[in-house]
Amino acid sequence: MPTLIFNLRHVPDDEADDVRALLEQHGFETYETQPSPFGISAGAIWLKDSTQRDPAKRVIDVYQAERAERVRKERDAAQRDGTAPSLIAALLARPGTTLLLMLAIAAALAISAWPFFWMTR
Repeated sequence: MPTLIFNLRHVPDDEADDVRALLEQHGFETYETQPSPFGISAGAIWLKDSTQRDPAKRVIDVYQAERAERVRKERDAAQRDGTAPSLIAALLARPGTTLLLMLAIAAALAISAWPFFWMTR
């Protein structure tokens, strides 16, 4: 019976490619389901043989532990170098969108607070 081994929701493409290659390299028979067009269900990698679940899971867990350590080191190095993305940099990269969002937030706050100021008069 097929068994879900790796959910692809919020998984970067490079990680999904690595997991596919890793499973193939270790000889696990898999197939993949694609995400729905409206985002209701995410894609996934399934094992064709459920008896292979535990060995496949161990292989993926080792890979993810190594990946987490590598990505953490890369992020720490980027923070030390000053090249890590920041909120200010993201906001300044799209000033028009930032301005529209700030105006929308201010309008929502004004509409929400207006009854309280109106009732105090």
